[in-house]
Amino acid sequence: MLDVRALCSFADYFVLCTGDTKRHLEAIWQGIHEILKSKGVAPHHNEGTPDSGWMLADFGSVIIHIFAPSERDYYQLDKLWDKAIPVVRIQ
Repeated sequence: MLDVRALCSFADYFVLCTGDTKRHLEAIWQGIHEILKSKGVAPHHNEGTPDSGWMLADFGSVIIHIFAPSERDYYQLDKLWDKAIPVVRIQ
């Protein structure tokens, strides 16, 4: 999770996740969606599918990116937003 408040105007935090398979990508999305839905939080916008290797959920101040390993390597958001402050890193 990256704190991007000082770097961009459209979000406060980016959450970057990697799933090893299409099924894993979908499970990550479903877990996030279920927890936030139970708290009354719905995404403003969704993009991508597990088949594409990239999914995005825009919750306004928090944007969640879920990548397959090859797409995460390709887009390199970690490097693009390298001036962001890491809040949490789980490996």
